[in-house]
Amino acid sequence: MLPFIARHLVCPVHEWLLGRRTFRYLRELERSQWLAPDDIRVLQRAKLQALLHHAQSNTPFYRRRFAEADVDIEDPEPVGALGRLPPLGKCEIRASLDQMLWRDVPGGLFEHNTGGSTGEPLIFYFDRRRQGYDQAARIRSHRWFGVDIGHRELYIWGSPIESNRRDSVKCLRDVLFNHRLLTAFDMSPQRMDEYLDEFDRYGPVCLFGYPSSIALLARHARSSGRQLDTGRLRAVFVTGEVCYPHDREAITSYFGVPVADGYGSREAGFIAHECPLGSMHITAENVIVEVIDNTGELAPVGEAGEIVVTHLDTYAMPFIRYRTGDVGRLRPGRCPCGRGLPMMDVVQGRTTDFLYLPDGTVKHALSIIYPLRELAGVRQFRVTQHEDYSVTVDVVADDRTGRITREAVARRVRPVVGERVDLRVDLVDRIATSGSGKHRYVISRAGPGATLAAENEELKVGV
Repeated sequence: MLPFIARHLVCPVHEWLLGRRTFRYLRELERSQWLAPDDIRVLQRAKLQALLHHAQSNTPFYRRRFAEADVDIEDPEPVGALGRLPPLGKCEIRASLDQMLWRDVPGGLFEHNTGGSTGEPLIFYFDRRRQGYDQAARIRSHRWFGVDIGHRELYIWGSPIESNRRDSVKCLRDVLFNHRLLTAFDMSPQRMDEYLDEFDRYGPVCLFGYPSSIALLARHARSSGRQLDTGRLRAVFVTGEVCYPHDREAITSYFGVPVADGYGSREAGFIAHECPLGSMHITAENVIVEVIDNTGELAPVGEAGEIVVTHLDTYAMPFIRYRTGDVGRLRPGRCPCGRGLPMMDVVQGRTTDFLYLPDGTVKHALSIIYPLRELAGVRQFRVTQHEDYSVTVDVVADDRTGRITREAVARRVRPVVGERVDLRVDLVDRIATSGSGKHRYVISRAGPGATLAAENEELKVGV
């Protein structure tokens, strides 16, 4: 009864109260996924031309950018006009944020932030249209695996909102939507035993979370000889990191259901999702994905390069040719599943290491990323854990927002790593990039504590 009420009453009313047309968009996406590839491209062109008109009329930043690149927004082939624009980087967004906004957007502006793959916090804004389409795309991808609104969904996830605002309204919403959250920020052996107990009590239809965290839980369960009741489980949805083959195998072999990988980001949107046949389908009704080489030119289909995204339904603050910093490739052909949505592979994307504590506790890297990202005065950071479990935090200060101190950084980090770990904070002028040109948030050179030795050995075998 609860799934039916959530699907037909609670969720529609919730979206209506928020001013989002999510279910109208969902009906559109349910139909358009079966269009022929050429028809989807026609849809993309129409939406792109509308976005370019909007950006020129309502945002000074794009008006200037189009003029400098000699872009004709009346071009009957707007995809060609799009290619004349230089890719958009985070530094340009920070420098021109006010000029990128459409402040008269219906429903208002909604602020978000992310550290992205570079460890540099980025502020940006959404509107209700963008939120509704992203939510509709998520619902559609769940339905591919027989999971619908109101089905029991167990999250292994973490964010400041979920972790810190467990108020009565949030708890009520989780109950009504049939969701339950387990934090991925603190996965000690004892905590994972509690999660396994919760799994059996709750009987989820799907799991959703970071692939590394769910794989860690699966390895812990297997090494403990724990058998779960997975009779209701239909799929494990993973996102937020690259889903590496050894993690996929650990999850699939233990839970016995498909692993469905999703690719996206807060700023770039719901970009692509895996179908039951294993193809990563681009949400082409909402985004245009390009792959560029190291000269900025379009890479041939099948060749790897940097993923560049244009979100066709972000009007509050258009993201046009946004550089994700991730590496991927477009795939030719059409999936045998019958959907006309184009396909891609993510070769290398956002990946996070665990932090290991001497007592065997495993901390997801996001548990230390979030506190640092939210600290005023931090422009960029990197966390390095050494072989002896000690931690060094390098911080590049943003002097425009006030003086940052080592003590302030340490106060944010200490609750995550505990009192037994040596902690050092260094204020530096710059943080060098890796060979790929990307900054890594967290680099961990430590191994698991004694209580996780078995799981660690199994992980090494699976690599």
